Amino acid sequence: MEQVMIDGVTLNLCEPDQVPLKWVGHQEMVIQVLAAWLVIGDEDLPLSPRLVGKPGVGKTTLAYHAGKTLNRPVYLFQSTMDTRPEDLIITPVISERGKIKYVASPVVSAMIKGGVAVIDEGNRMSEKSWASLAPLLDSRRYVESIVAGIKIKAHPEFRLCTTMNDDASTFELPEYIHSRLQPQIHIDFPEEDEEKLILKTNLPFADEEILHYVVAFLQAAHRADERYSVRDGINMARYALKRISKEKGPRSEASPETVVKFLKEAASMVLDVPAADYFAELVDRLGQDR
Repeated sequence: MEQVMIDGVTLNLCEPDQVPLKWVGHQEMVIQVLAAWLVIGDEDLPLSPRLVGKPGVGKTTLAYHAGKTLNRPVYLFQSTMDTRPEDLIITPVISERGKIKYVASPVVSAMIKGGVAVIDEGNRMSEKSWASLAPLLDSRRYVESIVAGIKIKAHPEFRLCTTMNDDASTFELPEYIHSRLQPQIHIDFPEEDEEKLILKTNLPFADEEILHYVVAFLQAAHRADERYSVRDGINMARYALKRISKEKGPRSEASPETVVKFLKEAASMVLDVPAADYFAELVDRLGQDR
């Protein structure tokens, strides 16, 4: 664990995240994030965009991909309802020798290293936690740790964005927070061709028939304003493929009836029973069309 000293206090930095997240969506959204982070003059400052959309549409993947595009270390911080202000900055822990050791959060580690901090599901944490980051998100560009008694300034190359779910299980954040998290970039469900490409990228071992059924299911769900996302589709297909492999063997071709059977089972287990019924109706219509 790398260490740095600030005002006589030793901080232990966390490692950047290395995760297999691949953005397959519109490149325009990547350009929008990068534009928000751009600095165009000595008096200019980077913006801290918020990526908003339903769960499972790829917000975290977009943020991570944009950070890696800059060839910077990317640090992910997962927000929860229990996130405390000190969780975002510095946490004291007891070392092996009984002394207090100060551990920097992913956000502070990114600040010090000039990396990119992605605060995931930011509207799951309270205003009190966000308030501790308010100076970081304006022209001051610093945070203060009451625990360690130090002020930490952000590296000039530091960038930040947050993802926010567009659903009811979140906090309503005040305007002074929203005004610091600009611009808002909305991520919607993908179009059919794009959704199929996402599935193919994440499921290179799946055959066309399974991808066809899953994409048709997702597109119908989007038109009906259902909540089912491409992440749900990937998990459905994965489970169905495992069930088929278990029953038929990895090299055996399953019949269309077997494929549909296990996709229906996957829909009920990954999503819910209404999803399985919805999927069954869709498959029946597809069969009639063929």
